[in-house]
Amino acid sequence: MTRTAEIKGFSTESGSRRADRVRLFAQPVAVVVIVGLVLAWAFTRNNDDIEAESIQAGVLLTKTWEHLLIALVVAAIVVGVAVPLGVMLTRAWARPVAPLFIGIANIGQAAPALGVLVLFFLWTGWEGLWAAALPIAFYSLLPVLRNTIVGIRTVDPALVDAGRGIGMSATAVLLRIELPLAVPLILAGLRTSLVLAVGTATLAFFVNGGGLGELVDTGYKLNRVPVLVVGAVLAVGLALLVDWLGAVLEEYLGPKGLS
Repeated sequence: MTRTAEIKGFSTESGSRRADRVRLFAQPVAVVVIVGLVLAWAFTRNNDDIEAESIQAGVLLTKTWEHLLIALVVAAIVVGVAVPLGVMLTRAWARPVAPLFIGIANIGQAAPALGVLVLFFLWTGWEGLWAAALPIAFYSLLPVLRNTIVGIRTVDPALVDAGRGIGMSATAVLLRIELPLAVPLILAGLRTSLVLAVGTATLAFFVNGGGLGELVDTGYKLNRVPVLVVGAVLAVGLALLVDWLGAVLEEYLGPKGLS
């Protein structure tokens, strides 16, 4: 009976991993095919002057790069802030204030993204990349911060004691035991944050931050469906590719002993 349960469990686990690997291959292929078909339709139809001005390779590449740049800057800010802060909040001396910082991060994600962008603009008067990236980073901070804290707190205390028992310092235990074991959860949080950042970056045009949201806005305001569709499909495709990249990082950068 036990042997049968083990075999079934192994079979289920193997099937799940096989499905994950198939998805890792299928997701980018599906995105490329769908985006390619939409672009082929948009470029080959009889566009009027306004549509032709927006639907051209140079414009689409520029807006896609602006969108991706916002996401990359947000990712750098989130990792640079949330991981060290999460590590600090797992130390015994800082645990009493952990709920305060998590509460602040919760406020950032609970508030409407557009409201966070506009309030930051009104407060600072900034426009452009940083006016979009900083509030979006605040909006996307919670998953990485929370997962860093949870990942480190769930490390088996026996492993920490064993490290200290062989003479490792607290810093060495953190860098060689706690953080490596927390990597899968941190990467999962980063994946969620990146998808949030890419989705929210469509609002960056409100503060002159560029991105694919400009195409969506132009298509909507001028009632140009092809421009609206192209902007929306490119934004969705970019979000799915970022999600796929996060899944790849989770698959290949996590500790091999946990796979």
